[in-house]
Amino acid sequence: MVTTTRYGDGSPQAVSTDGSRNPSHGSSAVRGGLLHLSSVLPALSDAIGAPVATTVHHDPAAARRALGIPEAPSAIVVLVDGLGFWNINARIGHTPYLRSLMRESVNQRSIATCSPSTTAAAVATFGTGTCPGMTGMTGYTQRNPQTGRLEQLIQFKEAPEPTDLQRQPTIFEGLAAQGVRVTSCGLPKFAHSPLTDAAFRGSHYVGDERAGDRVRATVRAASSPGLTYLYIRDTDKIGHNYGWQSERWIEALERVDSQLGMLHRLAPAGTVIVIVADHGMISSDPRQRLDLRDRPDLARDVALVGGEPRAVMLYAEPGADPGVIAGRWSEALEGRAIVRTRQEAIEAGAYGPVDPRVEPMLGDVLVSAGEQLTIVDSRTQSDKATRLPSVHGSMSLLESDIPCLIDLI
Repeated sequence: MVTTTRYGDGSPQAVSTDGSRNPSHGSSAVRGGLLHLSSVLPALSDAIGAPVATTVHHDPAAARRALGIPEAPSAIVVLVDGLGFWNINARIGHTPYLRSLMRESVNQRSIATCSPSTTAAAVATFGTGTCPGMTGMTGYTQRNPQTGRLEQLIQFKEAPEPTDLQRQPTIFEGLAAQGVRVTSCGLPKFAHSPLTDAAFRGSHYVGDERAGDRVRATVRAASSPGLTYLYIRDTDKIGHNYGWQSERWIEALERVDSQLGMLHRLAPAGTVIVIVADHGMISSDPRQRLDLRDRPDLARDVALVGGEPRAVMLYAEPGADPGVIAGRWSEALEGRAIVRTRQEAIEAGAYGPVDPRVEPMLGDVLVSAGEQLTIVDSRTQSDKATRLPSVHGSMSLLESDIPCLIDLI
C-alpha cells in the first residue's frame, strides 16, 4: 500500500507508508503533485501553446516541465484503460513499441492516478485536471444525495445528468474556447455516452468500430495543430473477465502495443504522443474474498455499500456512528485494509479538495483494501461482479501507479 496521493502544483513531501513525515524516505514515497494524472492535460495544453489552468493545477507550464513534455504544435494523448505502469513492466517482453519507449529516462518513472483508482473517478480527474472531490465522481457507485440510492457512474444509472453531477469545466472546453482544435477518437457508442459528456465534453468526436481505423482517424486529426485524444479499452475489459495475468490479457496487450506502434509510424512529424492509463490492475484472491452476506457483524449499521471491491464506501444507517463502524471494520480486518471515516479521508487529502456539495456523495466510512482482499456484497451485487479475477480501486502500486510515456515524432 502506498501513501495518500497529493493533488496540486506543489511537490509533496516524502512520507513513510504509515503516514508519518519522513523527508529522508526514498522518492518512491512521494505521490502525486505534478506527477499525477490530473496534470497531464493541463501540461499538454501548455505544450500546444494554449495553457488551461484548473482549480487544482494553476500553472500548466510547471506541469509540462515536471512531466517532461516538449512543446509541439500538435499533441496526441492516448488513455489505455487498465494498463498500469507495473502491469506493463511485468509483460514488457510482449510490447516492442512500449519497450522502446521505456528505454528513455523520462519514461522510466510512473505517475499517480487518483483515489479511488477506478475508471469513473480517474477519467473525470483526467478530463478536468482536478480531483474526485471537485468532480463529484468518486467511485464506480456512490450515493445520490437527491434520491438516497446508489448511482452507477459508468452508464450513470440512477444518477443526475452528467453536466449536473460533474460541474468542473473540462480541459477540452478550455481549449475549444480559445479556438483550438480538439478531437476525440473512440468507439461510436461512446460519442454521446454519459461518461464522455461528464469528463470530455468540448471536443469533436470521431467514432469507428475498427481499432486500426480509430488510429488512422487520430493521425488525420493530428495533421493540423491542436489536441487529439484516443481511448483504448482492451486491457481493462479483458483483465476483469479473465485476469491481467492470463494469456487472453497478454494477447490484448499485444494488440494495444500494435495499435500504439501504428500510431507512432503514421503520426505527422513534430507531433508529441503521450500515453497514460486511468489505473492499473491487481489479481484478486478467492481465499481473501469477504462477502457481507456472511458477515452480519460488519453489515450492522450499514444502509448502503458503494464503491467497488477494492475501495468500499459504507453509508451508515440514520443515527449510527461512523466512528464505531470504522472501528469495527478496522478490528475485523486486522491491518488488511486502510479504514477511515469520511472526515479522516478528507483531512488526509484522499479526494483532493472537496466541494461541500460532494461530501454527501462520499461514504461515511471508506475502506481501501490491501493484499489481494476484495470486499463484496452478494445480497445486492451479481455473482460475476463479486468474483472478478482482476480488480482495481485501492492504493497498491499495481493499481495506483500509471505510465506517462512520451514520444516526440
